[in-house]
Amino acid sequence: MSLTDTYTLNNGVKIPVIGFGTWQTPSGDIAYEAVSEALAAGYRHIDTADAYGNEESVGRAIKDSGIDRSDIFVTTKLWNVNHGYEKTKQAIKDSLNRLGLGYLDLFLIHWPNPLAFRDNWQEANAGSWKAMEEAYEAGKLRAIGVSNFREHHLDALLQTANVNPMVNQIFLNPSDLQEGLTAYNKAHDILSEAYSPLGTGKIFGILDLQTIVAKYNKSVAQLVLRWQLQHGFLPLPKSVHAAYIKANTEIFDFEIDEADMKQIDAHHGVAGLATDPDKAAF
Repeated sequence: MSLTDTYTLNNGVKIPVIGFGTWQTPSGDIAYEAVSEALAAGYRHIDTADAYGNEESVGRAIKDSGIDRSDIFVTTKLWNVNHGYEKTKQAIKDSLNRLGLGYLDLFLIHWPNPLAFRDNWQEANAGSWKAMEEAYEAGKLRAIGVSNFREHHLDALLQTANVNPMVNQIFLNPSDLQEGLTAYNKAHDILSEAYSPLGTGKIFGILDLQTIVAKYNKSVAQLVLRWQLQHGFLPLPKSVHAAYIKANTEIFDFEIDEADMKQIDAHHGVAGLATDPDKAAF
């Protein structure tokens, strides 16, 4: 396995097994340099979102890389205020414009139950999904999916969807395996993508992981990213430091044994849990 190896989504589209995340990466030079470094290090999968405010910088780095567009997998997301059919149609156009791209490889509904739509989230998601299906059929989106959806949100969406989601991007790391949800995703042929795969840095405080890494001569970050892959997840590590960006790619030359995998699994809650999307105050 290597950085350019792929998972195959339920519509046949191939997605690189590790992506470069840009959450909390400020727009402008910082985002531009981080994405440029990631592409130079061999990443071919870049994840952004309208809410991150850095789509223009990400798009500029992709364009300036000189890498063929068809060789880079680009994901962005629908922000909470834009749910519903018409707003989603416009949001897709706006993201394409900001990124300077003719199509997106993956477009996700960022949160299932935003505060503004709490009374009619099912209807709002159904409208958004219809707009996404139309853009998918028109070739503007190669794949469509969701983020932060729990089982009941997916159940509701599947009642009206003509095209099933291909991805569910969720908070996934040794502190929150979300075992019921990842099993649901797998049963419905939905790929589990892991944002905050390093627990926004909190997993570095788990002393037990320091003991395990000594055995493999790897860093805690490398161990946990490898753990993600061995679970069949797609991790989206982020960094703005060139050395860490490169180090996070060096996870294909070792394998974690079964006993250590189980030990890593057994850290529920020690470094935070996923936000409940039905209670999020945004």
